[in-house]
Amino acid sequence: MLRNRVGRLTATVLAGAMVTLGVAACGGDNSSAKPAEGGSEKPAESTGAKVGLAYDIGGRGDQSFNDSAAAGLDKAKAELKLPEAKEMTASPGETEAKKEERLRLLADQGFNPILAVGFAYSGSVKKVAAEFPDVKFAIIDDAAATGPNISNLVFAEHEGSFLVGVAAALKSKKKNIGFVGGVQVPLIEKFEAGFTAGAKAVNKDIKVQSKYLTQPPEFSGFNDPAKGKTVAEGMIDAGADVVYHAAGGSGGGVFEAAKAGDAQAIGVDADQALTADAGVKDVIMTSMLKKLDVAVFDFLKSYAGGTVKAGETVYDLKVSGVDYSVTGGKVDDIKDKLEEYKKKIISGEIKVPSTNP
Repeated sequence: MLRNRVGRLTATVLAGAMVTLGVAACGGDNSSAKPAEGGSEKPAESTGAKVGLAYDIGGRGDQSFNDSAAAGLDKAKAELKLPEAKEMTASPGETEAKKEERLRLLADQGFNPILAVGFAYSGSVKKVAAEFPDVKFAIIDDAAATGPNISNLVFAEHEGSFLVGVAAALKSKKKNIGFVGGVQVPLIEKFEAGFTAGAKAVNKDIKVQSKYLTQPPEFSGFNDPAKGKTVAEGMIDAGADVVYHAAGGSGGGVFEAAKAGDAQAIGVDADQALTADAGVKDVIMTSMLKKLDVAVFDFLKSYAGGTVKAGETVYDLKVSGVDYSVTGGKVDDIKDKLEEYKKKIISGEIKVPSTNP
């Protein structure tokens, strides 16, 4: 216990020294500092925040969920001049103890605030945050981990999914569409519920095929493109001509199946017509935008300004926390109808279900 206290004290002192001396560590970014009038360069001011970010499975580079969070961190690095940021990634099949160890390591090393990307960190955030009451924690996609130093950044995924469900139904020539979920947990069921409701709002008789890649506690469904491809191929063989995925890195396989099967695909989280591999971008009709980048940046900005609040912050259609993408122009011809539905959701005229009937 004494060793832990000494370690934490040392990390805190070092962190303070870094801020005092204006040191820019590995995550620093002074590239936008402007020269002073006299010709010498004046370093940009730093927020002094050493940010720790723990990704879900797949990490930076998954072209979807984690990359959206990474984009928020990158924006904060550039605009808030963070002196240091450390990124760590979960491994498939790891234990709860391993997640706790990752968060505890960041806190012990003086990182504050710390963001956990994904509901899988719920238990570990709640436990470790209690051990470090002076550190601010944020968790994305979870409202169960509560505490005076925990901010819960959650989204109305069902609202955004409703809109891409409308798009799928309007674009489907076979009146047969598919949904591929990464892991069957309540969060991903929200995507399915909204997607199905949106499609049924257009055509109550449309066929919606749904399948999940894995069941908890197996979470590899978020990072298994081969399995995503196999499942999507089965849906296309069964008549689906539009397939929506909420499966993280597994979505790459869904896109491959759509490409090979002359179908269209719907991406998730990021605008995947921009982020996916070049060979499959042309099959992505639209994406359900879940703006993790906005949530991450907002949290870091509030930390820098001393205005961080514990508890839920909900990113819904009303605050543009979710939306649909228009890259490639494939939904331009139905955009007016999509906007009509969006207005009805925002006004409350349409109540989008977050669970399946």
